[in-house]
Amino acid sequence: MADMTSAPQTFDGLSPDCVLDALDGVGLRGDGRLLALNSYENRVYQVGMEEGPPVVAKFYRPGRWSDAQIAEEHAFVAELAAEEIPVVAPLVLAGATLHTHGGFRFAVFARRGGRAPELDDPETLEWTGRFIGRIHAVGARRPFAERPAITPDTFGHEPRRYLIDNGFIPRDLADAYASVSSQALDGVARCYERAGDVAIIRLHGDCHAGNVLWTPDGPHFVDFDDCRSGPAVQDLWMLLSGERQDMVRQLSDVLAGYEDFCDFDPRQLYLVEALRTLRLIHYSAWLALRWHDPAFPAAFPWFNTQRYWQDRVLELREQVALMDEPPLWPV
Repeated sequence: MADMTSAPQTFDGLSPDCVLDALDGVGLRGDGRLLALNSYENRVYQVGMEEGPPVVAKFYRPGRWSDAQIAEEHAFVAELAAEEIPVVAPLVLAGATLHTHGGFRFAVFARRGGRAPELDDPETLEWTGRFIGRIHAVGARRPFAERPAITPDTFGHEPRRYLIDNGFIPRDLADAYASVSSQALDGVARCYERAGDVAIIRLHGDCHAGNVLWTPDGPHFVDFDDCRSGPAVQDLWMLLSGERQDMVRQLSDVLAGYEDFCDFDPRQLYLVEALRTLRLIHYSAWLALRWHDPAFPAAFPWFNTQRYWQDRVLELREQVALMDEPPLWPV
């Protein structure tokens, strides 16, 4: 989320006719077939064309990113594509990648198929690591000027403050959540102190398995909507899961490919559980900020229930303990 001071607007008025008219305005004549794809932050549709294969149209959530921030995302993905890194870049139509129609901003992409990667397979992890290493080698060339960074403030303190100040936490759990989240952020600060001054580079930012499409030619990286600046390990830790010994093995496989193309500073391993903690706090605030959007109560009915916040308190207590353990270390 780009701003914790106001809730992004909804998609009222984005009808099928609006989608088709928007595409028609950039020279793409739809045949009326629209398939809504799985996206809550934005609205994304596969649209059949009268001529040629379907395209994917992405309508950006109003109020989330500025035009300059979206342009910087597009430029980063284009830079990666120019290096023959398998990303899905927005199409240049009428001389631009970002377009407007009916008050909505949108971009159009070629449709890319694929399946979820098998992250329990060492070869898949190493292959994925190689391409993330290539992404980071490009990302380290220059900084973002407009996109925000992943920091304890932007992903921790600001989201926590929003949740507490806006009454999302049940009254009988408010003190417990305030206390454990404060302890968690103290733990995050200690992790950052141990890591020291690690490099901050341009990242995918949300590199979980759902944003990696596997094909016979290897991985394709999609959805750079959350690209930000941050430590390189942010794009690696979400590929790790299971017990500690499982994550050590997975990390070793990923880094075996990653370091073919990009050096990895091992001090960043102090940040793995810290970044996980920040994501947990940030995710709750992401849901809270969008709760006025009718799609969110329908899709996340368990949010803001007593059980939800009880689980978050327990989750953060576990993270407090994990952040004081020795970091993962590849074998």
